[in-house]
Amino acid sequence: MYDKQRPGLALGPIVLIVALFFLWGVANSLNDVLIPQFKKAFTLSDWQSGLVQSAFYVGYFLLALPAGLFIGRWGYKSAVVFGLVLYGAGALLFFPAAQLREYPYFLLALFVIASGLAFLETAANPLMTVIGPPETATRRLNLAQAFNPAGALTGVFVGREFILTGHEPSAADLAAMSPAALEQFRQAEAHSVQGPYLILAAVVLAWAALVAVTRFPAAASRPARAEPDAPPVDAVSLLRRPRFLFGVVAQFFYVGAQVGIWSFMIRYGQAEVPGLGEKAAADVLFWSLGALFAGRFIGTALMGRFDPARLMLLFALANIGLLAVAITVGGPVGLYSLAATSFFMSIMFPTIFALSVQDLDPQTKTGSSLLVMSIIGGAVMAPLIGLVSHLASIQLAMAVPLACFAVVALFSASNTAPAPTPSKSGDR
Repeated sequence: MYDKQRPGLALGPIVLIVALFFLWGVANSLNDVLIPQFKKAFTLSDWQSGLVQSAFYVGYFLLALPAGLFIGRWGYKSAVVFGLVLYGAGALLFFPAAQLREYPYFLLALFVIASGLAFLETAANPLMTVIGPPETATRRLNLAQAFNPAGALTGVFVGREFILTGHEPSAADLAAMSPAALEQFRQAEAHSVQGPYLILAAVVLAWAALVAVTRFPAAASRPARAEPDAPPVDAVSLLRRPRFLFGVVAQFFYVGAQVGIWSFMIRYGQAEVPGLGEKAAADVLFWSLGALFAGRFIGTALMGRFDPARLMLLFALANIGLLAVAITVGGPVGLYSLAATSFFMSIMFPTIFALSVQDLDPQTKTGSSLLVMSIIGGAVMAPLIGLVSHLASIQLAMAVPLACFAVVALFSASNTAPAPTPSKSGDR
């Protein structure tokens, strides 16, 4: 239950928490740049490079439920501080991983970062839904989530400017290099990640210190066991609720579609548009995330006039159509259609989340953990897209996210509010 008294006291903490949406947006979008970068540095297949997302989202899956239990014992604020410390530690691990130049060490660092993000998302998402009036929870969460694509844009910009080197030798060029030149090339490609991740670690750890010393409202700091009316937490009983279970499934497929499209947009562009370099392809990804950013604000505004679930249904159908173009047409048209899907993704994660936790009341923390666990969809779909690309083509691989959006459309349809019944003459 939110506290209507003295709301101004919460402004500082709200700003600190909203900034978390930005910070994990940076981490997520940097993965989309790491995939083509590691593909060069370690000579990986599409399937192997997709393991970047597997390592990342497995961290979400394994730590989401422990994060919920942590919140239940120590509260939201402690979970945020602990999550930021894990995030910073994972970013620091990029330095020794680059020195050793071993792909599994990078995957370990990404796993640690994602473990921290599991704590952050499990705490921040439900906090935004309970910190104000329940009737505006969906709009409030969408507004906070609008800062997530701002972080994603920042991550892609940093990756394009400071991680992608622009050196793209062909297989023949690599074969013609001397062993010393080849070693030097691969070492330079691996080391390009060190500086950006060290700076990211410093920012994140400083933010953890700032959150730790800031006074938060009691509702954000007290453990769940301090709430006398809270019933026993039972994840199994939550999964027996049809709407919540469908929400977990829909979130699994939505995140899988989102991660898969962004992970392979650069790869799609280079395959479908002859002569398109990695930096130019990264520009398309950047503008695609810009469309997501705009869509968050436009979608939030539209929710003031339209039922959120009905709006999400229309957005899901739009993405099914755009992906059909990417599969059947290809080329520049297919690439721009793929990039346009980000606009229609904009409202999906927060809307699925808010609709799923609606009416869970004291079980919101556990429900939030299960929804964050569903982010494992990114770990499944990105390698699956890579596998289809390896066996067939990157163009055909876009059928995987198309099927994912079909699930989101079904969830949206199951939650649409009935059309208002026309009032009888004389009724008000």
